[in-house]
Amino acid sequence: MDQAKAEELLRAERARTEQLLSDIGKAGSADRDAANQPGDMFDSAEPLTMQGFDESVRAELEERLAAIGRAEERLKAGTYGNSIRSGQPIPDDRLESDPAAELTVEEARRIKDARSPAGRPPSSEDITAAVKFFASDSADYITGQVLNVTGGWML
Repeated sequence: MDQAKAEELLRAERARTEQLLSDIGKAGSADRDAANQPGDMFDSAEPLTMQGFDESVRAELEERLAAIGRAEERLKAGTYGNSIRSGQPIPDDRLESDPAAELTVEEARRIKDARSPAGRPPSSEDITAAVKFFASDSADYITGQVLNVTGGWML
């Protein structure tokens, strides 16, 4: 990818992320104000829950800005577009969709799979096993349940 295109993509991504960060800051302020209002005795858990959500999103956006900053530094150093792990080229289509990408798709997938509590990506067999269980006689007394087939990834 040429330097001008990379600069344009990073500039647009920085502007988008900074705008989102500004918007979440305004939303967080409104949530705190709502929780501290005198008068109505409503459940203050809702605005406080939203405040926690806002803080979580803010942290993610701040990490995104840091990643954009690292990408800008790599651009100046002449290493933009190469994986920080292997030095392998990152395809242009990946950089166009994520200008701050630091890894190839395969490297990112391996890292994500290694972090999975199951230690591997999900498969159709995982879902099939759950369906077979619920369809079996072993589940004849189970009603109205949800089985999360997530490999341990649950919010």
